[in-house]
Amino acid sequence: MRCLRVLTVALLLAAANTVGADAFNDAGVAHTKGDFAKAAQGFKVSANQGNASAQLILGIMYTQGQGVPRDYQQAMVWFQKSAEKSNTEAQFQLGEMYRKGRGIPKDDKQAVGWYRKAAEKGHVDAQYNLGVLYFDGLGVPKSDKQAAAWYRKAAERGHVDAQYSLGLLYFDGLGVPKSFKQAVAWYRKAAERGHAHAAFALGLMYTQGQGVAEDDQQAMVWFQDATEKSYATTQSHLGYIFVKGQGVTQDDKQAVTWLRTAAENGDADAQFELGLRYAIGDGVPKDDQQAAGLYRKAAEVGLRDAQFNLGEMYSTGRGVPNDDQQAVGWYRKAAEIGYAKAQFQLGEMYRKGRGVRKDDKLAAAWYERAAEKDHVDAQFQLAVMYLTGQGVTKDDKQAEAWFREAAVLGNAKAQSHLGNFYVKGQGGTMEDKQVVAWLRKAAENGDAAAQFYLGLRYAIGEGVPNDGEQAAGWYRKAADQGQATAQYYLGEMYRKGRGEPNDDQQAYFWYLLASVGNDKEAVKIRDSVEARLSPQQRAAAQAQARDWTAKRP
Repeated sequence: MRCLRVLTVALLLAAANTVGADAFNDAGVAHTKGDFAKAAQGFKVSANQGNASAQLILGIMYTQGQGVPRDYQQAMVWFQKSAEKSNTEAQFQLGEMYRKGRGIPKDDKQAVGWYRKAAEKGHVDAQYNLGVLYFDGLGVPKSDKQAAAWYRKAAERGHVDAQYSLGLLYFDGLGVPKSFKQAVAWYRKAAERGHAHAAFALGLMYTQGQGVAEDDQQAMVWFQDATEKSYATTQSHLGYIFVKGQGVTQDDKQAVTWLRTAAENGDADAQFELGLRYAIGDGVPKDDQQAAGLYRKAAEVGLRDAQFNLGEMYSTGRGVPNDDQQAVGWYRKAAEIGYAKAQFQLGEMYRKGRGVRKDDKLAAAWYERAAEKDHVDAQFQLAVMYLTGQGVTKDDKQAEAWFREAAVLGNAKAQSHLGNFYVKGQGGTMEDKQVVAWLRKAAENGDAAAQFYLGLRYAIGEGVPNDGEQAAGWYRKAADQGQATAQYYLGEMYRKGRGEPNDDQQAYFWYLLASVGNDKEAVKIRDSVEARLSPQQRAAAQAQARDWTAKRP
């Protein structure tokens, strides 16, 4: 909705009623000379004599506090008097007052009534505003067709906001047949008359080849046009264009320049993007404090990614003091508007008692909200809570269900748990081949426990062919990750010559590693194998174990 217009007295004088004309003209002269108090007195005399134009102007002067104290109720009185005399502008102004709740309780239905009176007599701003109310369903049942009809009336008479709005309707096919060509035509009309949003939209149409031939150079022309009007969204978009080299030579310096301009003009997306660049040192010096400051600006206007990232900064003490309470506060803002990453992190904070009192029930509740949005780590953690009865009633079926959800999305730990879940008989019935399939997925995704269990199944031929080499291969993968039980079993394969050559020195090496990992069986057998080695073999295996341990992170 546009603001109340400051109408020129000269224009209204030309349309003045004959009633009270002398007082009206004298007031007009005073107004022209800047003597607003005298003008107000004169207009009041003429208004009291029934001059509709004087009543209108006096109402406007009360809204502006010009020559009289600002008083919306008095403005309403004079607009009403003028409107009842069928003054079109007064009818529009009265609609504005009802729409904005100035001098009277906000009333969209009344606003619609007065806008309609003015619109039907050709008042272009009233036509546009009536379209807005129909589009938003305020004061009238929502109707895209009615919105389009009123936008068109205003657009055809050159109202640039209406032209842009009609373009949007054609783009989305709301109230009119979907037509990119029509959208382009209306965007162009508005853009050529200086509408920054329309220029930006037209640029996007050229980048995407919608309604026009794809033309990155033309897109740049319109983006530049919008940018010159300080349209921050365009400045931000230009930054992304230079990042990608779309229609221009890729240029990180230009990208940062445009992102910074947009950020300084209040574009939250640009603030966030520039913050990311400072966080990783991309095109700018790495600077966590700058990153945190930019995240904060975007976060304060509700950008959930920025809220989450600012929470992460407080959680880790990067760019800001380490402050778990602040982290929780920012996580919560993003979580409450449905951001799954933040919901998961808030669950983590409650489970660990960081920044809040430890509360497993609330942790589970936040995990569940994130899990329902397919956040795989939340699904896994929720499954664990159901399995252990932590924060929720112990429920193996719920645990199985959430392990499965996470497993399907590729979480290796969930795949491993799901396989083990059936091995231990905690879930429903599942064929050995299905158990093996889940273990294999987890093992191939690098889960050490799954690699060990898959090796064990090959060793005993359960759900897979008995295959010592396959068993040893999977044991080795798990052993290389430091899984002590797998290290012991791999030692056994070397000692017994199953899947690996019989080799006491290599067996001793793996027993040494497993012993460090507190595998009791490895401790028992290590010394007996050591006794069979020569001093040189023993020293070589011990050196190998030291070297392996030193290379571990």
